[in-house]
Amino acid sequence: MDDEIIIHPSLFIIKYYHVQESQMDEKRLKFKQKIYAMLLCSVVFMIVYNYSAWHASKLEKVPSFVFDFEKYIPFLPWTIIPYMTSGLFFCAVFFFCNTKEQLKVLTQRMLFVTIIAGICFLLFPLKFSLQRPEVNNSIFGYSYQFLTTFDSPFNQAPSLHITYAFIFWSIFRNVKKWRIFLKIWLLAIGISTLTTYQHHLIDILTGTILAHISFIIFPYQKNNFLYRNFQVANFYFLIGWIFISFSLLLYKFSNEYCLIFLWPALVMILTGYHYQKNNIHFLKDNNGNISLFKKIFYFPYLLIYWIFWKFLRKNKRPLEIVANIYISSKPNKKDLQDFEINKNTFIYDLSAEIEENSEIKQKSTYYSVPFLDIGMLDIDQTKKLVTKITENYLQLPKDGKILIHCTMGYTRSSVIEILVMKNILSLPLNQAITNMKFLNKNAIIHSYIYDFLKKF
Repeated sequence: MDDEIIIHPSLFIIKYYHVQESQMDEKRLKFKQKIYAMLLCSVVFMIVYNYSAWHASKLEKVPSFVFDFEKYIPFLPWTIIPYMTSGLFFCAVFFFCNTKEQLKVLTQRMLFVTIIAGICFLLFPLKFSLQRPEVNNSIFGYSYQFLTTFDSPFNQAPSLHITYAFIFWSIFRNVKKWRIFLKIWLLAIGISTLTTYQHHLIDILTGTILAHISFIIFPYQKNNFLYRNFQVANFYFLIGWIFISFSLLLYKFSNEYCLIFLWPALVMILTGYHYQKNNIHFLKDNNGNISLFKKIFYFPYLLIYWIFWKFLRKNKRPLEIVANIYISSKPNKKDLQDFEINKNTFIYDLSAEIEENSEIKQKSTYYSVPFLDIGMLDIDQTKKLVTKITENYLQLPKDGKILIHCTMGYTRSSVIEILVMKNILSLPLNQAITNMKFLNKNAIIHSYIYDFLKKF
C-alpha cells in the first residue's frame, strides 16, 4: 500500500514515498526518513551559515558586543573537544527519534532556528573581539587551526551551538542509557562556546531565547495533556531568559541597580522547572499556606497572579452547577456576601498560586488540592478528589453545600465540576461538558483538557 508522509517545516514541504511490504521495509523507511531529514537540515545550515559568514566578511566594519566582565572568562584550550562535537550531535540526533511526529518537530525546529539565526547574522553582523591565546599543545593546536579554517569569527548572535544544544536535549532527554553523560556533554558544549573564545555572552543568551521560541512555536504532542507542563514551562523559561538579557543590557548601558531584574528572571526559570516536575506544592503546603520566605522570594510571580485575579477574573460569585455544588474563581469576602458559610460548607481550593482568605478557611471545612494553572492534571489525584467530593455530596446535611474554585475560575474548577457532575448525575462525558459550557459561559476547555477528560 502506498503511503505519503509529509513533514511541514516552516518554509519547506518534504514528501517521502515508500512501500510498506514487511516489518523490515518499515524499519528501512524510518531510517530513510531520518537520513532525508538530516540531509535537509545540513544543506540548509551550510547554505545559511556560509552565506552569512561570507556576507559579513565583505563588510568594511563588523562590530562586537561584549560585557566588561567577560574579560575574566578563562580560555580553556581543552574545551575545543566538546565544542567540535556539536557537529556529531547534529548528525546523530535525527537517528534517536522514535516517532514520525518527533522527527517532524525536530526538523521543523532545526530549520526554523537555522533560518532565523541566518537572518540575524545578516541584519546584525557581529564578530568575536577578544584575542585568543596561542595554543602550544599539538592536539589542541590542530583543532584550533581546523576551527580557524572552517569556522569564522562572524555569525555570533544567536549562537547556533547553544540553540542546537537545547534542541538536541529535547530528543536525548528521552534516552535511557547514557542520559546523564549526554546531559553533561551538552552542557560542556554550551560552556565551551565561551571558554574557546568563540562566542560572547550575548550570543549565548540570544541562542537560548531562540531555542525556547522554537519549542513554543513547534510544540511536541501539543494536544497530549501529559506534555502540557513542558509546554507551559517553555514560556516561563523564555520569559526568564529574556529578563536575564534585559537585566544585563541595562547593566551595560546604565548601572548595576538594573541587575535587580535578575530576581524575576530566576523566579520565572524556577517556576518553569516546577512545572516540568509537576510540583504542585512548590508554593503552598498541605494546608494551603505559603511560607513567608516563599512570599518574599516568589513575590514577582505572586504579584502577577494577584493582578490577574484582581482585574481579569470572572465568576466572582459562586455559580450553582448541580444542586448545592458551586464553582467560582477565588472568592473574597465581598463575593460571598450572599453565600452563607459554615462548617457544613466544603470548600475545595484548586489554586496552587494564591492563598485562600483566612476568614473563609476558618468558617468553612477547607481543603487545599492544588493543580498548576493551565498545566497538567494528575489522573490519580483527580480521581481521588472527584471521589471525595462525590462522597461528601451524598452525605451533605440540609444546610450543606460545596464550593469548588481555582484562581481565575476558567479551567481547573470547570474540569473537576464536569467530572463530579458526570458522577453524580450519571451523565456521558460529552453531555457533562455540554452542560458545563451552557451553565458556565466562562469555562475554558482547551484541547489538551479534552484529551485528559477522555481518561475518565
